[in-house]
Order: sequence, then structure tokens, then C-alpha cells
Amino acid sequence: MSFPEQRPRRLRRSPAMRRMVAETRLHPADLILPVFVREGLTEPVPISSMPGVVQHTEASLLTAAEEARDLGLAGIMLFGIPTTRDAQGSAGLDPQGILNRSIRAVKDRVGEDLVVMSDLCLDEFTDHGHCGLVDEAGEVDNDATLEVYAEMGVAQAEAGADVVAPSGMMDGQVAVIRQALDEAGHQHVPILAYAAKYASGFYGPFREAVDSQLKGDRKQYQMDAPNRTEALREVELDLAEGADMVMVKPASAYLDILSDTAAISDVPVSAYQVSGEYAMIEAAAANGWINRRTVVTESLIAIRRAGATNVLTYYAAEVAGWLREELAGSRGSASASGAQTPPSAPAHPPIEPRRPTASTRPADQPRTDAGFPPVS
Repeated sequence: MSFPEQRPRRLRRSPAMRRMVAETRLHPADLILPVFVREGLTEPVPISSMPGVVQHTEASLLTAAEEARDLGLAGIMLFGIPTTRDAQGSAGLDPQGILNRSIRAVKDRVGEDLVVMSDLCLDEFTDHGHCGLVDEAGEVDNDATLEVYAEMGVAQAEAGADVVAPSGMMDGQVAVIRQALDEAGHQHVPILAYAAKYASGFYGPFREAVDSQLKGDRKQYQMDAPNRTEALREVELDLAEGADMVMVKPASAYLDILSDTAAISDVPVSAYQVSGEYAMIEAAAANGWINRRTVVTESLIAIRRAGATNVLTYYAAEVAGWLREELAGSRGSASASGAQTPPSAPAHPPIEPRRPTASTRPADQPRTDAGFPPVS
């Protein structure tokens, strides 16, 4: 009988061993929370296709931002939903419009302890639901839209956005926005470019979340699912135009694109675990077909393993809470075995991330990492 000379299973024998040799890890600072704020609401409204996610009021948005800060998340991405829309998306340019005033309010609340990002696109603000201005032939006018994006970027920067994130997939959008920001004195504001954004069926629940008015599709300007080489061209163009970060969207069905992007990018790479990915996990878990926590964690590790520096995910706050529980549990085990808990790691009160709660950060606890060790 012949026995194997190589036994990789030796490094899988226990949770501690697997933890020691793990090649990819999750940390709250890897995660960005997308949030929706809707004008005119008096209480949060659940999104039926995204269980656990809501359209926030302007007040509950601030609570969610505080919680994101206290959990040590990397950032929060704001999407605004106005009461009134028009063909030009005017509410997106209004300094007192729902998105810009929400940026200002969140920034005032969290200061420099959380990166406040803003979606730079017209689709939430137009009565036709497209990401740009529509011409007489019914097509999205790329260059006319760029002029609006430039104004929009400056308005968001002046509202206090730490990062602006153009998501419309207009040709030349990064260069135009960069020039406008620089000329307005906002040279310090980085651009997170949705560099490879596909026209995808995985966006379905998002349409409900932002009350989209879209009829038809966005295939004229978002990428076509069969194309891989084209994605690299899009990424390279955005990098050449000055993108400070680039994004692949959706994440899970496009891990090959994410890996390709990470291989060529000399700036951080984001990936968006979109609404349809979230909804599918929730539906399967609700039916008892999968272990929810295991699959959520596995899906995020897969995105990070493929090359994402950070992940936009509706699970961000909840997963950060799990990671904190796991850290507290490992510290508890160490204490029980006689090891000393580091004095710089105070105990954390429990948080239920999926429901807005008041800030629970101890007064002496740094806000930046919620007690987690630094990310290496």
C-alpha cells in the first residue's frame, strides 16, 4: 500500500491552524456600506426585495453613519432619492437637495472618522431613470451629460464628500470631473471610478431601493456581459484620466474581471456586492437552503480573494459586528487559558447592526477601527 508523501490536510486540522494559515481575511476596514436616504420620509421604509435594508430618513441616516463609524467600517456610500425629478436631474445639482444636504449632515456627524462617499450619477434624479441626459432621439447624450457630472462633482465636494464616485459609465467622465474639481479648489477630493460596470440583471432590487423611473435598459452605455478585454480597456482609460480608485460592478458574477483589474491597477480596487447578490442570499437563507452567515462570509472572502481592496456590501455593518464578536471570543478564550487581554482592547457592548441604534462607542475607544488590530 502506498501512502501520500504530501499531506496538505495537516494545516486544516483545527480552527486555530486554519486561522494561522489563512491567506485572505476580512476586516471592518475592508467594507463600505451603501445607504439610501429618501426625501420626505418620517420613518425608515423597508425595501421588500432586500430584507433588512431600508430607505432611511434624514435622521436615521445619521444613526446608521454613527454605527458605521463605531464598527470601524471603511466608509459609507450615499444614494439620495428626491421627491421631485425632472429630465435634467436638477435635484442632484441643488446644494440643498437630498443628496448634498445628506452628505453635509453625515460629514458633520462623523467628521474624519469615516470616509463619506457619494454616488455621482443622474439616474436617481431623472424622470426617465437614465444615468445621463437624453437627446431628442431618445439616446443618452454622453458629452452633454459630462457637463452635468462636472457640476455635480463640485456640488458634492462642496457639501463635504470625501470621495465622489461617478457610476454612469460615460466616456471621459473621470477626466472631466477631475478638471472641474481641481478648478474649483477641490484637488484633495479623490475619484472612485465605476470603471467596469456591467449592464446586469443583478441590479433589480436596487431599482426598488431608489424608486427608479427607468423604462428599458442601459445597455448603450454600461458594459456587455460577454466582454472581458473591453473591461480592461475601460479600467486603463479611467486610470489614465486620473482615477484614484476603480471599481468592478457587480462583484460575484464578475470575479474574473475583478482579478484582471487588480492585476493591472496601481490604485485601490473596489467591488460592489450588488442588490441582486444580496437578495439571492437572503432568499435562499429564508428558505433554509443555505447557512446565511457562512455564505455571506464566504461570498465576501471570495471577492477579497479575487483582488478587491474593499467591498461595497449591504452586509457591511452586520459582518463588522460578527468580526467583533469573533475577536472578543478569541480574547475570551485567551483570558480563560491564562493569557492576558491587551489593555488597548476594551470590551465592546453588543451591537445589532441591521437596526439603527444610538452610538455605543465607549468614550475612550478610538473610532477608527472599533478595537480591531491594524490592517497590514
